[in-house]
Amino acid sequence: MKRLVVLGILFTAGALSMSAAALQQAPAAGGQPAARVVTVEKLRDNLYMMGGAGGGGNSAVFITADGVVVVDTKNPGWGQPLLEKIKSVTDKPVRMIINTHTHGDHVSGNVEFPTTVEVVTHENTAKNMEAMRPATGITPAPDAPKNIFKENGGRGMPKRTFKDKMTLGKGNEQIDLYYFGRGHTNGDAFVVFPALRVMHAGDIFSGKNVPLLDANNGGSGIEIGKTLAKAADGVSKSVDQIITGHSTVMTVADLRQYAEFNNEFAAAVQAAKKAGKTPDEVAASWKIPAKYTGYGEPQAARLRANVQVVWDETK
Repeated sequence: MKRLVVLGILFTAGALSMSAAALQQAPAAGGQPAARVVTVEKLRDNLYMMGGAGGGGNSAVFITADGVVVVDTKNPGWGQPLLEKIKSVTDKPVRMIINTHTHGDHVSGNVEFPTTVEVVTHENTAKNMEAMRPATGITPAPDAPKNIFKENGGRGMPKRTFKDKMTLGKGNEQIDLYYFGRGHTNGDAFVVFPALRVMHAGDIFSGKNVPLLDANNGGSGIEIGKTLAKAADGVSKSVDQIITGHSTVMTVADLRQYAEFNNEFAAAVQAAKKAGKTPDEVAASWKIPAKYTGYGEPQAARLRANVQVVWDETK
C-alpha cells in the first residue's frame, strides 16, 4: 500500500501525457542526455510491462507464436531502446503495434519500428494522430516534434482501425480491443488479453490521480467517469490485472473506484457552476475527498484545466 500511495503522488504530479517534460529527456550531470533505460516487469510468461523514467507511458509486450504485439511505444527517441529491451525477452520480431490513444508519449516510438509492423488504433485516434494537436492545458517544449508522423513521411501511422470492438488472433493469443466512449481523449482503446486476464488501459486510467482531460483531442470531463464505469462492467468477468498508463498494475476494483472519483469531480464542478462560483474559485477550493486514499494532490495547472473542461461542457 505504501508503494501505491507514493506512486499515486508521483504520478499525480508527473503523469503529464503530453507535457514538455514528458517529451524531453532530462539531462544528466555534465549536460549529457540521461540514458534511456527501459524497465521490465514480467506479468505472465508471454506478457511484460515495460516502463522507464522519462520514457512516457507504460508499454505492454505480448509474445505470440509468430511475433510480438506491442501496446504503446513511448516518447520520441524511445522506440529503439524499447526494441532492444524486447530482444532481451524474446528473439521473435515485432509484428504489430496497438496504440491506446494519440499522445506523443504513447505513439512517438512508432516511427522507430520497422515499416513492416502493422499499427492498429481506434478510428478516432487514427484521425487524431494525423493532426497531433497539443493536449489541453499542455504547452509542448519548443524543440518537441510538431507532428512526428509527418516529419517521418507517415511512418508509424495506423493502417487498421476499429469502432467499438475488434478481436485480433484467437485462442490463447487472442486480443480484444474495446472502445467504451470519450474520456481522456475521444479514442481511448482498452486492450484485453483474455487468456491472461490482463488489460492495458492507457491514459484513461493512467493511475490514481487527477486525469488529463484532453478536450483538444475529444476528451470529456463529464463522460470520463461514465466511460470508466462501462469499461469496468465490460471487462470485470475477464480481467484480473490492469496495466495503467503511467503507474503500477491495478485491478478492476481500482478501475471502478477511479470511475467514481471522476464522476464525483464532474458533479462537484457542475454544482459549483450552478451555485454561481467561478472556475478559479472551484480550482482553489476543491480537494481530493479523504476516502480516495493514495490519490496525490494534483498540480494546480492540471486541476484548473480540468475544471474548465467540465465547466465548458456544462450547459
